[in-house]
Amino acid sequence: MSIRLGYQIPNFTYPGVPVENTFDTVAAQAREAEAAGFDTVLVMDHFYQLPGIGAPENAMLESYTTLGALASLTSTVQLSTLVTGNTYRNPALLAKTVTTLDVVSHGRAILGIGAGWFEREHHDYGFEFGTFGQRFERLEEALTIIAPMLKGEPGTLDGKWYTARGAMNNPRVRPTVPIMLGGSGEQKTFRLAARFADHMNIICDVADLARKVAVLRQRCEEIGRDPATLATSYLVMGMVGETEQEVKELGETIPADRRDRAFLGTAGQVAEQLHEQVLGAGIDGITINLIRNGHRPGVVAGVGAALKPLVAA
Repeated sequence: MSIRLGYQIPNFTYPGVPVENTFDTVAAQAREAEAAGFDTVLVMDHFYQLPGIGAPENAMLESYTTLGALASLTSTVQLSTLVTGNTYRNPALLAKTVTTLDVVSHGRAILGIGAGWFEREHHDYGFEFGTFGQRFERLEEALTIIAPMLKGEPGTLDGKWYTARGAMNNPRVRPTVPIMLGGSGEQKTFRLAARFADHMNIICDVADLARKVAVLRQRCEEIGRDPATLATSYLVMGMVGETEQEVKELGETIPADRRDRAFLGTAGQVAEQLHEQVLGAGIDGITINLIRNGHRPGVVAGVGAALKPLVAA
């Protein structure tokens, strides 16, 4: 399992689109991405829109309900969150949820998971946030339960944070559902990825990518794992315009805290940047979002056409 070319949908606020047609617009993007050669469609696992993309009260769909619906409207793309907030869900229930998505989609689910970070969501929804260290303790315990369950083995743990007593997980359609971790922590996240994950989505500024890739490989080697067995990808904020004027206008909307992760230009220009700066840093695959104009018919297809040759086997 790998993500060579993923399309992430992080934005559900579409000018001129009534609320009752929101999901139709999401589905249209997913189908356009599939037709354009993207191998994976991903959504965020959040309850509020994120700072830098929009206001907290902006539209945000629950991730697994959305992915389940997309499973019936697509046929080849893998489906995943980027990434599930571990703090929002009981681990055994999460294993059941993603395995059900795998059954519904005929074997196309990926469990994307991370420690969780958006404190306001936890506060407002009544989930315990805890300290940074506690969230990673919880993630490690959760993966200890989830990983066996995805393989059809009982989930068992009497932990500090979670308990599972031989939790079973049937039906399944594959020997296992792949696990993708998302994050950038060299000490905690990367060590968990080396132990549990099939895929690592590295989240960092592009200037740090080559070093992060090197450290991730080191974490694999420390436990005797071949680094080549842990695929990698990088999430790109795509500010892709069809004209010079649109590119200029998009450039003015890049959030200050995302400038080192955003790529601005026409589809061809962005493809050149990604080839040099992302794939050149040793990353295996690219996931891109088009937060400002991905809902506009034809934009996803155009970006897919430019990016697909970069990751062709």
